[in-house]
Order: sequence, then C-alpha cells, then structure tokens
Amino acid sequence: MTARPIKILCVVGARPNFMKIAPIMRAFGRPDSGIRARLLHTGQHYDEEMKKSFFDQLGIPEPDVDLGVGSGSHAEQTAEIMKRFEPELDSWQPDAILVVGDVNSTIACALVASKKGIKVIHVEAGLRSYDREMPEEINRVLTDQISDMLFTTERDAEDNLVREGIDSGRVRFVGNVMIDTLMMNREQAVPARETLAGVDEPDWFGDAATGYALVTLHRPSNVDDPAVLQRLLDTLVEISRRLPIVFPVHPRTRDRIDAAGLRRQLQQGRIATLPPLGYKELLGLMESATVVLTDSGGIQEETTALGVPCITLRENTERPVTVTEGTNTIVGSDPGKIMRAFDEVMANGGKRGRVPELWDGHAAERIASEIRRWL
Repeated sequence: MTARPIKILCVVGARPNFMKIAPIMRAFGRPDSGIRARLLHTGQHYDEEMKKSFFDQLGIPEPDVDLGVGSGSHAEQTAEIMKRFEPELDSWQPDAILVVGDVNSTIACALVASKKGIKVIHVEAGLRSYDREMPEEINRVLTDQISDMLFTTERDAEDNLVREGIDSGRVRFVGNVMIDTLMMNREQAVPARETLAGVDEPDWFGDAATGYALVTLHRPSNVDDPAVLQRLLDTLVEISRRLPIVFPVHPRTRDRIDAAGLRRQLQQGRIATLPPLGYKELLGLMESATVVLTDSGGIQEETTALGVPCITLRENTERPVTVTEGTNTIVGSDPGKIMRAFDEVMANGGKRGRVPELWDGHAAERIASEIRRWL
C-alpha cells in the first residue's frame, strides 16, 4: 500500500520570501518527493507588477490561496493574517506548515499553526542581529521558539538557537535556499547593459562596462528620519563623483525622499535612479557591479555568493557569515565609515571572501529530504 503524501502548507507574504520559496516548491513538486505542497500568499506585499517580476520570473506556481491582507501597522497586519489564515488550516488540515524568513506573515502563521497543534517548519532559522529595535528580529526569535523543525543557513545559527533553549535535535544545517535561486537563475540574469540601456541619464553614465556602484535602500532606520536620509544621500553624491551609481528606488524610499524634499539633492551626483526591478534584472546589475551599498539582508548573502564587495548600511547584521567569510563590510550610516570602506574597494578591490559551506544550490533538496525523514 502506498503511503499518502505528506501535506505541507507553504507560506509567503513579502518580496524577500519569494526567492526563498521558489526552490522549495520546486523540490516539493518532484514526483519522488513524497510531499503534497500548497502555496499560500498572505498578500502582505503583492501587486500585479510584483507577480510578473517574481512569481513569473522565478517559476513560482500561482498561489493556491491569496489572503489579500495588504498593508497596515505591524499589529493590524499580523492580526489580520492570523484571522484569515486559521480557516485555511481548518479546511486543508496539513501535516505541517512551512514558513520562511522573518516577515510578519512568518510569525503570524506560525502562531496560528502552533496553537492548533500543527507542526511548524522554519526555513532560515537562528539568524540574529541582537537588535530588538528591528521588527524582523522579534519575528525571528518568536518563530524559532514555536517551531518544531528549524533549518539553518550557517552553522553558527544553531549556537544561537541552543543558547535560547531550543533542542539541537530540532535543528538541521542545510545551507541557503536564497543561493539555490541565485544559482538557478544566474545564467538567465538580464545583462546590466540591457537594464541600463533605457536609462535616461546624461553622457557621464556611459556603458556599464566602465564600472558602477549599485545601491538599494529601504529600511526605516535609514529612510524614515530625514536627517539620516539626507546624510546618506550626501554620501552617495560624494561617492558618485568617483564612480557612477545605479539606484533602483524602493517605493517607500521614494516617498520618504519626496516627503523630505531631497529629490534635488539626489540629482546633484552621477546617480541613475530606476524603478523597482525584477529579480533577474537586479541579479544582472549585482553581478556586474564594482561594489554594492545596501541595507538588505538578502543582498548581503547574494553578493557574498557572487564575490562582489558589499558595504552594508546598517549597524549590525543577522548574517555574520557574510562578514567573517564573505564580501560584506558593516558600516552603518556614518559617512566616514562608508567612505573608508568605499576607498578600500577603489584602492584594492574590496573584500572577496569565499562562498560559505553548503551554499551550493542544493539546500531545498536537503530540506525536502529531511522533512520526509521527519514526518
């Protein structure tokens, strides 16, 4: 008699989740996986353009369920996700739910499942910045505490979990699913010259082969305070006098720049502003960049995998392996530290590092195998 498939309800809610769920859904979809997976989108971040850029590009199947939650305060969003998620659990009755990363959808769905006695699987567990002012840090810590199986991207993550009282028997080091997605899509990345061909900028921008810095900026700590935002933009203008900058501007960041009256400040330098990009366009820009300046967690990992120097505009990182082994340098928003890190890149090529252990493109396969054994 053939055993029935294991039923896993996979949850995504925001852009950072999409790159992580794509290889997992692919691994679960293999005929020999023994897993029957459904994909639920909470709608925490979702629009048609995002669907085209991420779901379609990455081959993520159309969600079986879209809760359509939308935006709101952290409390409003978390509560609404919980209210809408519970009936889906009751209806399908999965053996476990799988959540990724650290967004509000992650903790909200994990809480509902845990209280209903349904097992919780957390992918990307054990990452810690030790900065409780970051909402994501609260989400990480709480999700890990109520998870039954915890998959980690780096070995040090297990030490974090054990210090917090989590049984190491629930932890599996499997590698990084973000890097699975990167490796699968690298050959299809849109070349930088194609993305930049339509940029309406002066002659100084020239061909992408001449070198450029790639900038992404979206965290509240960097964009919500007008004084901090102006300081960062002043520093970017200074950098751009030596190396042109490509800056895909997050909608939230664009709103903050406009609200602070800083758009003209941004125009003082050699800075090409672009609308938000799809994954393959951003990947093409990233792998051809001279240096990346960012406050994104995922981009810290991707630049390490690509061997591209990364200057992180945050005071800390929950991904320390990108610093100890990879190409990442943490500088915060201090102009002096940013410029010293940039000078190092221009003088010596910056940090090159190495690709961390098990960042080999097969993390999702290991996750599927461990879940089969466990359930």
